Amino acid sequence: MDQSFLLMLSNLLHLHNYLDPTTSPLLSSTTLSSSAADATSTSAAPLLFFTLASVLSYLASHPPTKKPRKPSSPSPSSAAAKPPSEFSVAAFRALSTEHIWAMEAPLRDAQWRSLYGLSYPVFTTVVEKLKPYITQSQLSLPSDYAVAMVLSRLAHGLTLKTLASRYALEPYLISKITNMVTRLLATKLYPEFIKIPVSRRRLVETTQGFQELTSLPNMCGAIDTTPVKLHKISPDTINGSMYSCKYGFPSVLLQVVADHKKIFWDVCVKAPGGYDDATHFRDSLLYNRLISGDIIWDKAVSVRGQHVRPYIVGDWCFPLLSFLLTPFSYNRTGSPPQNAFDEALMKGRKAVEEAIGLLKGRWKILQDLNVGLNHAPQTIVACCVLHNLCQIAREPEPELWKEPEENGQPPRVLENEKSCYYYGESLRQVLADDLYQRLSSR
Repeated sequence: MDQSFLLMLSNLLHLHNYLDPTTSPLLSSTTLSSSAADATSTSAAPLLFFTLASVLSYLASHPPTKKPRKPSSPSPSSAAAKPPSEFSVAAFRALSTEHIWAMEAPLRDAQWRSLYGLSYPVFTTVVEKLKPYITQSQLSLPSDYAVAMVLSRLAHGLTLKTLASRYALEPYLISKITNMVTRLLATKLYPEFIKIPVSRRRLVETTQGFQELTSLPNMCGAIDTTPVKLHKISPDTINGSMYSCKYGFPSVLLQVVADHKKIFWDVCVKAPGGYDDATHFRDSLLYNRLISGDIIWDKAVSVRGQHVRPYIVGDWCFPLLSFLLTPFSYNRTGSPPQNAFDEALMKGRKAVEEAIGLLKGRWKILQDLNVGLNHAPQTIVACCVLHNLCQIAREPEPELWKEPEENGQPPRVLENEKSCYYYGESLRQVLADDLYQRLSSR
C-alpha cells in the first residue's frame, strides 16, 4: 500500500483519539468515570464525514498508477499472423504510389528489378493487362500486389514457405495466386507477345537482322531446347524415369524459336526431359504446321537459281528439312564451303542460346522449378512471355545462365520427311557455295 496513504490514516487515527480518547485502546474503561466520558465524548458523525472526505480527496489527487506489464514473447503463430511491414499491402502501396515517382528513373527501375525482375514501367504494363482477369476472380488482394508477389517468386525462385512467411499469407493461397497469374500470362498474354513472324514487315526485319549476323539470306529464326530442372518429382508419377534428362536431373523439355533480337516467336513445353530434341520437335504444333504448309512465309529469294523460302536453323540434334537447316558436321570436318556455312549457321544459333541464357538468368525459378508437375508448363511459358516483354522494352540483360555443352547424333530421317530432307540437303549446299564464294571475293 502507498506510504503516504498509510501516513494519512495514521494522522486521522491520532486526531480521532485526541477528540475522543474513550475509544483509544491504550486507556482502560475503568480509569474513566462515566461522567468524565460523557463530558469529553463527542459525536462520531463529524469525524466520519471528515475521514471520508480526506480519503476521497487523496484518491482524487493520487490516481492509481498501473504497473507496466512485461512484454510477453510472441508465440510463433502470433508472429506469423502479423504481416512484415516491408512486404505488407500498405508498404507496397506506399512505395508504388507515393514514393516511386519521387525517385530518379534509373534508381526507381533498379529497385523494382531487384524486387520483381523488371522495371516499374514494364511491371505496370503487366498489371494493366492482367487486372481485368484478376478482378473477375474476386481475389481478396489488390491486383498489382498479387502480380508483384508472383513476380518476386519467379525472379528469385522463392519457395511457397518463404513467400508465405514474407507476405503473411497461407501457402495454399500463395500457390493459388501463383497458378492464376502464370496461367493468365501463358494464355491471355501469349498471343500478344509470342508470335510467328508471318507479317511482311516483321519477316523482312527478322531476315535482314539475321543476315547482318550471319551473311545467310532469309533466315527467320533459330531453334533450340533446354531441360528445365524440376525441384522434385513424385515417386507416383507415371513414367517418372522419362523425366530424367541426359544431364541426370528430373526435368521437362522446353523448345523455343528466337529471332535475332533474342525474342521468342514460338514456345513449346510438351515432353519430359528424357525426350530427345528431334522427338520433341516432331511432336510440336510448329512442326506440324511447317511440314503441312500451314505457315506461309510470303518472302522468297533466289540463290544460284534455287528458290529459297524463309527457314529456321538448329544444331545437329534436329532433323535436316526444307524449313530447318542444320550444320554439315559436328566439328567442322567438311569442305571449306561447308565449314563456312556451319560457322555462319552457329552465329545464328547463338541468338537462341543467349535467349535461353537470359530467360533462366532473369527468372531464376527456371533453374530449380519448385512448382507441381501439372503447373510446370504454364509457369515456364509465363516466364517466356515475361522474357519477351523485357526484350521488347530493352531491359538491361542479366548475366547469362550457362547451359551445359550439348552433344548427340543427327536423328534418322522419317519416311514422310524424305522429300523435305532432300530439298533441305540441296538448299544447304547451295547456300554454302554461295556464302563461300562471297567471302572469298572480299
